[in-house]
Amino acid sequence: MAENDAILIKPLYTMDEMLPAVTLQHSYWGNDAEAVIPAHMLFSLANAGGHVLSAFDGDELVGVLVGFLGTNIEEPERPAMANLQIVSKRMIVHPDYRGAGIGYKLKLAQREAALKQGVRLIAWTFDPMLAQNAHLNVRKLGAICPAFKENYYGTNPATGLARLGASDRLLVEWWVTHRRVEERLFGSRAHLTLEQYLEADTIIVNPAKRTNDGAIVPTESGVLPVTSLALLEIPTGYPAIESGNPMLAKAWREHVRYWFTVLFARGYVVTDFLRTTHEGRDRALYLLSYNGPQFESFSMN
Repeated sequence: MAENDAILIKPLYTMDEMLPAVTLQHSYWGNDAEAVIPAHMLFSLANAGGHVLSAFDGDELVGVLVGFLGTNIEEPERPAMANLQIVSKRMIVHPDYRGAGIGYKLKLAQREAALKQGVRLIAWTFDPMLAQNAHLNVRKLGAICPAFKENYYGTNPATGLARLGASDRLLVEWWVTHRRVEERLFGSRAHLTLEQYLEADTIIVNPAKRTNDGAIVPTESGVLPVTSLALLEIPTGYPAIESGNPMLAKAWREHVRYWFTVLFARGYVVTDFLRTTHEGRDRALYLLSYNGPQFESFSMN
């Protein structure tokens, strides 16, 4: 594996270039034809205002990021230009290169593409149970998640996107010119730690517990926040739970779904993500910040 600095990021345009990008998708999705974007579609996107960005280690394609121009359909009466955004549809990194910062470099290249087109917003969705994705999207890139989408892609496993009968997603909004994003990308403001949040009376609404056999399981109860910040815990290694203990994976999925539904309904949005050691074990927590109507007290009465 090459050093991160040796990885070349560049756009793809030709049909011949798209064929390895299809092969790379199979490294994650296997032979699920429904989940793979075909070469002709990649070609059309790259040559009609979208982009297919690639990461190369020498002659080997090790990463692909696909995006296209779209609009926000929640306010269809507004002119398209007012709702213009880049929809980031697919990012794949070769298994041997995951964790090497290639996804981060691809997203920075996507930000540059947005700036060149005069587009301020890049939007996408991701599975809220995946701590590694949350760390990249929220902590490193400075994106926010203003909405939770229960079973966004439905529950039919034939779609390739419903795992164990669920396809919950967080909506990501990456406002690429926002000061918050620039501070995260260029390190002009230090990240707050879990200890700092806790010292400011931020509570973990659903602190997980460890069983006698070492499994990390969701709590059977929780506490609603009474301040403008709240922490929501997820397991650090959900994919391993999903493959090794499907019943526990489903329990975690339903638990996190409940808490996101409650917190978003109360006016909170995801603004940070923390992966740290706390109380003797590795923890993964979303930070949610209140963004609803102003009122005098966070009293539960």
